[in-house]
Amino acid sequence: MRVLVLNSGSSSVKFRLLDPEDPAYLVNGIIERIGESGSRIRVFFDDEEIEHVTDIPDHKAGVIAAFALLSESGHDPRHSNIVTVGHRVVMGGDLFTKPVVVTDKVLDAIRELSYLAPLHNPANADGIAAVRIALPDIPQVAVFDTAFFADLPEPSRTYAIDREVATRYGVRRYGFHGTSHDYVSHRVAEFLDRPYESLRQIVLHLGNGASASAIAEGRAVDTSMGMTPMQGLVMGTRSGDIDPGVMTYLSRAAEMDATDLDHLLNRKSGLRGLCGHNDFRELTDLVEAGDPDAVLAYEVYLHRLRMYIGGYLMLLGGADTITFTAGVGENAPKMRADALSGLEWFGIEIDPERNALRSKQPRIISTDSSRVTVLVVPTDEELLIARAALSVTQ
Repeated sequence: MRVLVLNSGSSSVKFRLLDPEDPAYLVNGIIERIGESGSRIRVFFDDEEIEHVTDIPDHKAGVIAAFALLSESGHDPRHSNIVTVGHRVVMGGDLFTKPVVVTDKVLDAIRELSYLAPLHNPANADGIAAVRIALPDIPQVAVFDTAFFADLPEPSRTYAIDREVATRYGVRRYGFHGTSHDYVSHRVAEFLDRPYESLRQIVLHLGNGASASAIAEGRAVDTSMGMTPMQGLVMGTRSGDIDPGVMTYLSRAAEMDATDLDHLLNRKSGLRGLCGHNDFRELTDLVEAGDPDAVLAYEVYLHRLRMYIGGYLMLLGGADTITFTAGVGENAPKMRADALSGLEWFGIEIDPERNALRSKQPRIISTDSSRVTVLVVPTDEELLIARAALSVTQ
């Protein structure tokens, strides 16, 4: 029951060959900085690592190069007893609220939905197309990021615009990073040995893309991303929340058309727009060196994050847990401490020693006296995707 999982982000692809019953086993890897300088592929297996630095212009080229590297290392996917391939697909719209086997019609629909997720759905579709070439006889399954938020309460998913226009063009909040929020929120309940439906949870998925969610009584009640993955928190290259009037102003003052504005807000904003760097590790180094642009970018990032945390505390009527996950959330202890500083009045107290601990395991970083349990839980979207893929193909 081996499953190959591809998890395509805006500038990376994580891939993993696993048995869902023994997920720590077999092979995993990552294609990093796609379309940027310093692109590389890393493959991990049997306590070994192979790294290949090369130009990777797009996601399809990255997947093809990764397959070649796997074959060279003796882990050819064509001879690994794979029964299905699971893909994280960012945007399912109203069409897809559950995992589906990929057909030509499904693949076309994924591409058509790219206007709602221009950084991701094309990459997801290219990954599927690349696997079709390499593994033509293996069924592929699309697992949609938006599915976890498909039943957001109506006040949460509704924008205050003309209802007829919204209905005609599908304008609503869809939410993203659902596979991560789904996995992490259930893992929190399991780790704490608490019923999932009993917990009021805030989950903070912080990576190059970033999102927050509020979960109560076993369902997501709000999330920071909206109709597209651009809304919400400050991200690596995306602006997050912005006054819509900025776009109409720039269309007049700077004569920017829709393509220009999309490029600006998706690829030249966020941390990169503020300080020239979208890698949080580089940002942290610059902050420590006192770079003024980096310091401002970090402060803007924190300001937006704290606003969402505060808003969700109000929405939920308090929280039982706050959980950090994804690349930045799992590996930036100073950011975690800064994000929750001064919130003792809300019952949130961080233990500095626990917060400084680095581990790949779920862990509590709050004090024993904290009324809100604060955790770091490594996300495992690939395991959730593998299990979902098997559920519709076996």
